[in-house]
Amino acid sequence: MRSRSRIDAHHHVWEPARRPHRWLEDPALAPVRADFTPAAYAVEAAAAGVSGAVLVQVLHDPAETREFLAVAAAWPLVAGVVGWADLAAPDLAGELDALAAAPGGGRLAGLRHLAFADPDPRWLGRDDVRRGLALLGRRGLAYDLVIGPHQLPLAAATARALPGVAFVLDHLGNPPVGNGDPRPWADGLRELARLPNVTCKLSGLARPGRDAALLRPYTEVALDAFGPDRLMYGSDWPLCLLGGSYAAWAGTVDALIATLSPDERAAVLHRTATAVYHLT
Repeated sequence: MRSRSRIDAHHHVWEPARRPHRWLEDPALAPVRADFTPAAYAVEAAAAGVSGAVLVQVLHDPAETREFLAVAAAWPLVAGVVGWADLAAPDLAGELDALAAAPGGGRLAGLRHLAFADPDPRWLGRDDVRRGLALLGRRGLAYDLVIGPHQLPLAAATARALPGVAFVLDHLGNPPVGNGDPRPWADGLRELARLPNVTCKLSGLARPGRDAALLRPYTEVALDAFGPDRLMYGSDWPLCLLGGSYAAWAGTVDALIATLSPDERAAVLHRTATAVYHLT
C-alpha cells in the first residue's frame, strides 16, 4: 500500500454541456455551473497535498459510473470510485459484474443513491433496496448515505439491519449549520454512530460565511459520536468552491482537527478512507 498523507474521500467532476445536470440550474449554484474536469481537480488537489482521491457519483446514470471508472484508470490520483447502480434492480449482480469488468473496474469502491431527493421518503427501508445493499456487503463494496437530517433514524435502522455492509455518511448528514435547531440532527447522528459499520465524511460543509468557528460545534458532535477512527476528510470539490478555494476548505478542516493527536489526525486525513474504501 502506498503511503498517503491526505486522502480526499469525496470529490466530483462534471461537464454540463456534454451531460445535463439539471440540479445545477439552482441560481445559488451558478458559480459551479461550468466544466470541472479531472485535470482541473488534480491541480487543486496536488496543491493541497492530496495523494489519493475518491471520485463520487452525481447522476443516477450508469454511464456516468463507467466514465468515472475510466477516469480512475487514466488518473492514478483517483484511488476509488463511488458510483451508481439501481440497488432495487433484479440484475444488480450482473451490473456489478459489468462494472468490475469495465476499464478501471478494479477501482469501484462503493455505490450511492441520492436518497434525500428520492420521491419515496422510505427508500432506504424498502426490502428490494436492502437486498441490494446486502449484495454490496457481500461484494466488499461500501454504500454512501447522502441524506437529510430527518432521514438519520431510517439510516440507522437500515445499517442496524445490515451489519455486513460498510455505510459511509456523507457530509455529516447535512446538519442545519446556522439555520434551525441542531438537536434533532445531533441526536440522529449519535444514534447512527452507535453502529460500528458506519463511518462519516467531514465534507460538504463549505459555503459562504462558514468558517471553522461556525462549523466547530457540528464537527465536535461528529468527533464525539464517531471518533477520529471513523471520520474521513472530503472536499466535495467543486461544491466547496462556493465557500472559497479548495485550499481554504483543507485549511478549515486542519483547523477543526488541530487539537487531535498526530495519530488521530492521520485517521481523519487518510487512514479511515483507505480502510473503508479498500484503497491501494
